Amino acid sequence: MKKNMGSLDRTIRIVVAIVLIVLYANGIVTGVWGVVSLVLAGVFILTSLVSTCPLYLPFGIRTNQVKKRIS
Repeated sequence: MKKNMGSLDRTIRIVVAIVLIVLYANGIVTGVWGVVSLVLAGVFILTSLVSTCPLYLPFGIRTNQVKKRIS
């Protein structure tokens, strides 16, 4: 897959994932919403690590800068 996430997008996702995990760990978010937040945090971390968001692909969204090659 082509990388379509910039560094700011990746950083925001990691911060949001950490916040969701902390909310769950402190018992602020529990039950179904707690499980949903942990799954969402996992998805955010995974997509940040691979620099690709599958939801961006159908819409053609790219938050990274495309470097042009000089031939």
